[in-house]
Amino acid sequence: MISFFIKLWESVLIALRALAQNKMRAILTTLGIIIGVLTVVSVASIIEGLNEGFASQIANIGSNTIYVQKYPWVAGRDWFKYRNRPNITMKDAKYVQEHMKNAEAIAPATGTRQSIKYRDNSLTAIGVTGVTMETEIIEGFNIKDGRYFTPLEISKNKNNVIIGYEIKDKLFKNRYPIGEKIRIGTIPYTVIGVMEKRGSILGHSLDSEVYVPIGSIFKNFGFHRSIQISVRVADPSMIESSIDELRFLMRISRKLKPHEEDNFSINQQEALTEIYNKLTGGLYTAALGIGVLSLLVGGIGIMNIMLVSVAERRKEIGIRKALGAKRSIITFQFIIESIIICSVGGLIAILLSFLVSILIDKVTPFPSSVPLWSIFMGLGFSTFVGLFFGIYPARKAAKLDPIECLHYE
Repeated sequence: MISFFIKLWESVLIALRALAQNKMRAILTTLGIIIGVLTVVSVASIIEGLNEGFASQIANIGSNTIYVQKYPWVAGRDWFKYRNRPNITMKDAKYVQEHMKNAEAIAPATGTRQSIKYRDNSLTAIGVTGVTMETEIIEGFNIKDGRYFTPLEISKNKNNVIIGYEIKDKLFKNRYPIGEKIRIGTIPYTVIGVMEKRGSILGHSLDSEVYVPIGSIFKNFGFHRSIQISVRVADPSMIESSIDELRFLMRISRKLKPHEEDNFSINQQEALTEIYNKLTGGLYTAALGIGVLSLLVGGIGIMNIMLVSVAERRKEIGIRKALGAKRSIITFQFIIESIIICSVGGLIAILLSFLVSILIDKVTPFPSSVPLWSIFMGLGFSTFVGLFFGIYPARKAAKLDPIECLHYE
């Protein structure tokens, strides 16, 4: 065992000395390894960061909340088919509110995008959501400044507005917004509240939206929009039976015959999880493909460079063999040299991936953190490439005839 470690140490020293004599060649050789490992580890760090944020962000939707909407969250190629569906209406919402039993709260909502202006400051394409009293319960709204709507403001379709945290910062800077007038489109609204920070979900900021009574959306921006009906189930264990009940009530409201398929969609948290898993699965597949291709190219480069190294060091190999070095020692030395080159490339890639992770975390809305398993995976891949593509040059070096090597010039 001790003799093995002595041989290993000697092989490492010889390999390092050989690499030091050809620094530029070693650096260029590791580029493929660096690109491959960097791609895999960087994508893994992005997805790991997304995973950390996704659990808390998806909680904003609530596992016990279901939504009736015109489109399914996973529409795929059938989008045009769903586009021809009739809109979800306030009549549908009223019928569900009157007849659904296993519901803690039921809230219709609709939305549009409008420009918003306060004095000389303006924002474009801001999400304007029409809400009801129950929306506060379902969405878990927390008001930082001011207050939520009163039942009278909702029923009378008052032109009052609650603004998101980012909207307040961008429009009002350091001014206190409560009581101020803003224009949504061309319509004046009075600010009555500012939301607490809500964060984002799948890259979409929940703090860059504004909320108005649902009736004022129809009054000021038209009745042609489809609404969404949000239903918070009282008992999460009854979510499936509640979906069945909701589907039954919607079919009655829309006068669908038994043989007709639903012309509405019922969405829940699981659909977003499905979308997310498909997204991250695609990223992983793409990253793995790029990584494997880069490692393959890098491995072929390693093999070619090692073959050149064997040819250049024939005299050294001949001398070592003449002094009694066995084939196994020569093989071991060149394999170690190949592994060291690839491992150094892997280490450089991992260090660069930390910098990439920090950069992503700073300049994008997506969190990023390098998972421990990706570090071991990167080092494992690079070591395997060094071992696999170093075998052929090492065996070729070991088979060289010492007499021919000593006569080589």
